[in-house]
Amino acid sequence: MDKYKVIKIKQSVFQNNDRQADLLREDLKKDKTFLLNLMSSPGSGKTTTVLRTIENLKDEIAIGVLEADIDSDVDANTVSKTGAKVIQLHTGGMCHLDADMTKQGLLALGTKGIDFAILENVGNLVCPAEFDTGASKNAMILSVPEGDDKPLKYPLMFSIVDVLLVNKMDAIGIFDFDLEKMKKEVKKLNPNIKVIPICAKTGEGIDEWANWLRSEVNEWNEKL
Repeated sequence: MDKYKVIKIKQSVFQNNDRQADLLREDLKKDKTFLLNLMSSPGSGKTTTVLRTIENLKDEIAIGVLEADIDSDVDANTVSKTGAKVIQLHTGGMCHLDADMTKQGLLALGTKGIDFAILENVGNLVCPAEFDTGASKNAMILSVPEGDDKPLKYPLMFSIVDVLLVNKMDAIGIFDFDLEKMKKEVKKLNPNIKVIPICAKTGEGIDEWANWLRSEVNEWNEKL
Protein backbone atom coordinates (compact mmCIF):
# COMPACT_ATOMS: atom_id res chain seq x y z
CA MET A 1 0.00 0.00 0.00
CA ASP A 2 1.26 3.46 -0.86
CA LYS A 3 2.25 5.58 2.12
CA TYR A 4 0.85 8.71 0.54
CA LYS A 5 -1.10 9.89 -2.49
CA VAL A 6 0.59 11.86 -5.27
CA ILE A 7 -1.61 14.43 -7.00
CA LYS A 8 -0.56 15.85 -10.33
CA ILE A 9 -1.70 19.44 -9.81
CA LYS A 10 -1.10 20.67 -13.35
CA GLN A 11 -3.08 17.81 -14.89
CA SER A 12 -5.94 18.37 -12.45
CA VAL A 13 -6.01 22.11 -13.20
CA PHE A 14 -6.15 21.52 -16.96
CA GLN A 15 -8.89 18.88 -16.67
CA ASN A 16 -11.07 21.15 -14.56
CA ASN A 17 -10.46 24.08 -16.92
CA ASP A 18 -11.38 21.97 -19.95
CA ARG A 19 -14.72 21.07 -18.34
CA GLN A 20 -15.42 24.72 -17.59
CA ALA A 21 -14.47 25.68 -21.15
CA ASP A 22 -16.88 23.16 -22.67
CA LEU A 23 -19.71 24.45 -20.47
CA LEU A 24 -18.93 28.03 -21.47
CA ARG A 25 -19.05 27.11 -25.18
CA GLU A 26 -22.47 25.57 -24.65
CA ASP A 27 -23.69 28.78 -23.01
CA LEU A 28 -22.26 30.89 -25.83
CA LYS A 29 -24.06 28.76 -28.40
CA LYS A 30 -27.35 29.28 -26.56
CA ASP A 31 -26.70 33.03 -26.49
CA LYS A 32 -25.71 32.98 -30.20
CA THR A 33 -22.41 34.64 -29.34
CA PHE A 34 -19.23 33.68 -31.21
CA LEU A 35 -16.11 34.13 -29.07
CA LEU A 36 -12.69 34.59 -30.66
CA ASN A 37 -9.60 34.11 -28.49
CA LEU A 38 -6.89 36.32 -30.03
CA MET A 39 -3.33 35.68 -28.85
CA SER A 40 0.14 37.01 -29.68
CA SER A 41 3.35 38.46 -28.29
CA PRO A 42 3.34 42.02 -26.92
CA GLY A 43 3.77 44.56 -29.69
CA SER A 44 2.57 42.30 -32.50
CA GLY A 45 -0.34 44.60 -33.36
CA LYS A 46 -3.22 42.86 -31.56
CA THR A 47 -5.10 46.00 -30.63
CA THR A 48 -4.59 47.62 -34.03
CA THR A 49 -5.92 44.43 -35.64
CA VAL A 50 -8.92 44.51 -33.31
CA LEU A 51 -9.60 48.11 -34.36
CA ARG A 52 -9.42 47.18 -38.05
CA THR A 53 -11.72 44.22 -37.45
CA ILE A 54 -14.31 46.36 -35.70
CA GLU A 55 -14.11 48.95 -38.47
CA ASN A 56 -14.78 46.28 -41.10
CA LEU A 57 -17.63 44.45 -39.33
CA LYS A 58 -19.36 46.90 -36.98
CA ASP A 59 -22.15 47.83 -39.41
CA GLU A 60 -23.30 44.23 -39.82
CA ILE A 61 -22.29 42.40 -36.61
CA ALA A 62 -22.74 43.50 -32.99
CA ILE A 63 -19.25 43.33 -31.44
CA GLY A 64 -18.02 43.18 -27.87
CA VAL A 65 -14.38 43.20 -26.75
CA LEU A 66 -12.65 41.85 -23.64
CA GLU A 67 -9.22 43.40 -23.15
CA ALA A 68 -6.97 41.33 -20.89
CA ASP A 69 -3.81 42.76 -19.39
CA ILE A 70 -1.77 42.34 -16.25
CA ASP A 71 -2.49 46.01 -15.54
CA SER A 72 -3.59 49.32 -17.16
CA ASP A 73 -6.67 50.15 -19.24
CA VAL A 74 -4.83 51.59 -22.25
CA ASP A 75 -6.25 49.08 -24.75
CA ALA A 76 -9.82 49.24 -23.44
CA ASN A 77 -9.73 53.02 -23.66
CA THR A 78 -8.50 52.82 -27.25
CA VAL A 79 -11.14 50.28 -28.31
CA SER A 80 -13.95 52.19 -26.57
CA LYS A 81 -13.50 55.02 -29.08
CA THR A 82 -14.82 52.73 -31.84
CA GLY A 83 -18.22 52.54 -30.17
CA ALA A 84 -17.89 48.79 -29.57
CA LYS A 85 -18.88 47.46 -26.17
CA VAL A 86 -15.67 46.83 -24.23
CA ILE A 87 -14.49 45.70 -20.81
CA GLN A 88 -10.98 45.62 -19.30
CA LEU A 89 -9.80 42.53 -17.44
CA HIS A 90 -6.85 42.72 -15.05
CA THR A 91 -5.22 39.35 -14.38
CA GLY A 92 -3.35 40.42 -11.25
CA GLY A 93 -0.01 39.26 -12.60
CA MET A 94 -1.18 36.09 -14.32
CA CYS A 95 0.12 35.63 -17.86
CA HIS A 96 -3.02 34.04 -19.32
CA LEU A 97 -6.79 33.73 -19.06
CA ASP A 98 -8.58 30.48 -18.31
CA ALA A 99 -12.22 29.52 -18.86
CA ASP A 100 -13.46 30.84 -15.50
CA MET A 101 -11.75 34.22 -15.96
CA THR A 102 -13.22 34.46 -19.45
CA LYS A 103 -16.68 33.63 -18.12
CA GLN A 104 -16.38 36.37 -15.50
CA GLY A 105 -15.44 38.82 -18.22
CA LEU A 106 -18.34 37.80 -20.46
CA LEU A 107 -20.80 38.12 -17.58
CA ALA A 108 -19.53 41.64 -16.91
CA LEU A 109 -19.60 42.52 -20.60
CA GLY A 110 -23.02 40.98 -21.15
CA THR A 111 -23.50 38.80 -24.22
CA LYS A 112 -27.13 39.71 -24.86
CA GLY A 113 -27.23 41.25 -28.32
CA ILE A 114 -23.53 40.52 -28.94
CA ASP A 115 -22.98 38.41 -32.07
CA PHE A 116 -19.19 38.44 -31.95
CA ALA A 117 -16.97 38.80 -28.88
CA ILE A 118 -13.22 39.26 -29.15
CA LEU A 119 -11.02 38.20 -26.25
CA GLU A 120 -7.68 39.98 -26.60
CA ASN A 121 -5.60 37.67 -24.43
CA VAL A 122 -2.51 38.64 -22.45
CA GLY A 123 0.54 39.21 -24.67
CA ASN A 124 2.44 35.93 -24.42
CA LEU A 125 3.22 32.98 -26.73
CA VAL A 126 3.49 30.41 -23.92
CA CYS A 127 0.87 30.40 -21.15
CA PRO A 128 -2.25 31.39 -23.14
CA ALA A 129 -1.73 28.40 -25.45
CA GLU A 130 -2.09 25.99 -22.53
CA PHE A 131 -5.53 27.10 -21.35
CA ASP A 132 -8.82 26.58 -23.19
CA THR A 133 -10.80 29.79 -22.67
CA GLY A 134 -14.07 28.38 -23.98
CA ALA A 135 -13.68 30.29 -27.22
CA SER A 136 -15.43 29.25 -30.41
CA LYS A 137 -12.17 29.65 -32.34
CA ASN A 138 -8.56 30.53 -31.55
CA ALA A 139 -6.44 32.96 -33.55
CA MET A 140 -2.95 34.33 -33.18
CA ILE A 141 -0.87 37.12 -34.66
CA LEU A 142 2.77 36.76 -35.60
CA SER A 143 4.37 40.02 -36.66
CA VAL A 144 7.16 40.12 -39.24
CA PRO A 145 9.72 41.75 -36.88
CA GLU A 146 9.42 38.77 -34.51
CA GLY A 147 11.02 36.48 -37.09
CA ASP A 148 9.94 33.41 -39.07
CA ASP A 149 11.44 30.96 -36.54
CA LYS A 150 8.71 31.34 -33.91
CA PRO A 151 6.85 28.12 -34.90
CA LEU A 152 10.04 26.25 -33.97
CA LYS A 153 10.34 28.03 -30.62
CA TYR A 154 6.65 28.05 -29.58
CA PRO A 155 5.10 25.01 -31.32
CA LEU A 156 2.13 24.61 -28.96
CA MET A 157 0.71 28.04 -29.76
CA PHE A 158 0.83 27.42 -33.51
CA SER A 159 -0.65 23.94 -33.12
CA ILE A 160 -3.81 25.00 -31.24
CA VAL A 161 -4.96 28.00 -33.31
CA ASP A 162 -7.41 27.91 -36.21
CA VAL A 163 -6.00 30.92 -38.02
CA LEU A 164 -2.65 32.71 -38.08
CA LEU A 165 -2.45 36.37 -39.01
CA VAL A 166 1.01 37.39 -40.20
CA ASN A 167 1.02 41.10 -39.40
CA LYS A 168 3.22 44.04 -40.44
CA MET A 169 3.66 42.75 -43.98
CA ASP A 170 4.63 46.29 -44.98
CA ALA A 171 7.94 45.64 -43.17
CA ILE A 172 8.78 42.29 -44.76
CA GLY A 173 11.37 43.94 -47.04
CA ILE A 174 13.24 45.25 -44.01
CA PHE A 175 13.43 42.07 -41.96
CA ASP A 176 14.84 38.67 -42.81
CA PHE A 177 11.43 36.98 -42.79
CA ASP A 178 10.68 34.07 -45.15
CA LEU A 179 6.88 33.81 -45.35
CA GLU A 180 6.78 30.56 -47.34
CA LYS A 181 9.32 28.89 -45.07
CA MET A 182 7.29 29.91 -42.02
CA LYS A 183 4.07 28.57 -43.61
CA LYS A 184 5.69 25.18 -44.21
CA GLU A 185 6.79 24.91 -40.58
CA VAL A 186 3.34 25.92 -39.33
CA LYS A 187 1.60 23.40 -41.60
CA LYS A 188 3.78 20.63 -40.15
CA LEU A 189 2.43 21.50 -36.71
CA ASN A 190 -1.13 22.24 -37.79
CA PRO A 191 -2.19 21.03 -41.27
CA ASN A 192 -5.63 22.68 -41.02
CA ILE A 193 -4.46 26.14 -40.00
CA LYS A 194 -5.42 29.11 -42.18
CA VAL A 195 -2.63 31.64 -42.73
CA ILE A 196 -3.58 35.21 -43.67
CA PRO A 197 -0.86 37.83 -44.30
CA ILE A 198 -2.08 41.26 -43.15
CA CYS A 199 -0.99 44.76 -42.32
CA ALA A 200 -3.26 46.17 -39.65
CA LYS A 201 -1.73 49.61 -40.18
CA THR A 202 -2.59 49.84 -43.89
CA GLY A 203 -5.54 47.44 -44.04
CA GLU A 204 -3.83 44.87 -46.27
CA GLY A 205 -5.47 41.44 -45.89
CA ILE A 206 -8.17 42.66 -43.50
CA ASP A 207 -10.97 41.91 -45.98
CA GLU A 208 -9.89 38.26 -46.16
CA TRP A 209 -9.71 38.13 -42.36
CA ALA A 210 -13.17 39.72 -42.02
CA ASN A 211 -14.62 37.27 -44.54
CA TRP A 212 -13.23 34.35 -42.54
CA LEU A 213 -14.85 35.76 -39.40
CA ARG A 214 -18.21 36.27 -41.12
CA SER A 215 -18.20 32.67 -42.26
CA GLU A 216 -17.26 31.34 -38.81
CA VAL A 217 -19.85 33.46 -36.98
CA ASN A 218 -22.58 32.28 -39.38
CA GLU A 219 -21.53 28.66 -39.06
CA TRP A 220 -21.48 28.95 -35.25
CA ASN A 221 -25.08 30.19 -35.23
CA GLU A 222 -26.21 27.53 -37.69
CA LYS A 223 -25.00 24.79 -35.33
CA LEU A 224 -27.67 25.71 -32.77
